[in-house]
Amino acid sequence: METREILEMLQQGTMTIEEAEGHLRRQPFEDMGYAKLDMHRKVRSGFAEVIFCSGKSDEHLLEIFRRLYETDGEVFGTRADEHQHELLAREFPQVEYDPLSHIVKIERRDKEHIGNVAVVTAGTADISVAEEAAQTAEYFGTKVNRIYDVGVSGIHRLFSQLDVIQEANCIVAVAGMEGALASVVGGLVDKPVIAVPTSVGYGASMHGLSALLTMINSCANGIAVVNIDNGYGAGYMATQINRLAVHGSTQEGRR
Repeated sequence: METREILEMLQQGTMTIEEAEGHLRRQPFEDMGYAKLDMHRKVRSGFAEVIFCSGKSDEHLLEIFRRLYETDGEVFGTRADEHQHELLAREFPQVEYDPLSHIVKIERRDKEHIGNVAVVTAGTADISVAEEAAQTAEYFGTKVNRIYDVGVSGIHRLFSQLDVIQEANCIVAVAGMEGALASVVGGLVDKPVIAVPTSVGYGASMHGLSALLTMINSCANGIAVVNIDNGYGAGYMATQINRLAVHGSTQEGRR
């Protein structure tokens, strides 16, 4: 339960002072022995803790998922496989799983989505990473526009979507092979671009290293680069930028 929610319930008289005190006295993390869940992360950063599912034992994943869900009423996990989805679905029938992005989640349906982030891919093989970025941003309350398969080998496809891309508060550019898409987009917009190299490509792409180096060495300005296949990191950062843009425009309107 969030601090603001506790204070609102206290103000409304639906929670006693003793109950509120009990919630606020809880330590900022919950020690489960094998894991220390950061229960105050959302209070500090505005983002609740997310589960990286890959490599976790069934028992650990299930218990962590359960505790985060009990605390926030929703939970988000990345890099989950079908077995882990089936494991969670036995206890949480409402859990959603996307086999393309490998995201598993329970999400509130009344969530407001604000601002505008464009997630752009060079090819369809990059969509799995792009969906990790897009769904991460959406989970954290961002409005996302998906623009897929507009790589530089057919650059007219990108130009046909330029109006939509230029209207975004932030652009996530996802590309494998030589990773040129981020540089092209960076030269066409006045907003931050988050470049995501993917491990898509033939041998000399070196599992995404070529795209990573191209993006880091881009001569276009305003480009930040995350790690290879790190859609989650891009979606998170895009949400931070989007929130700043929305809050900045709101404050400007009040002057």
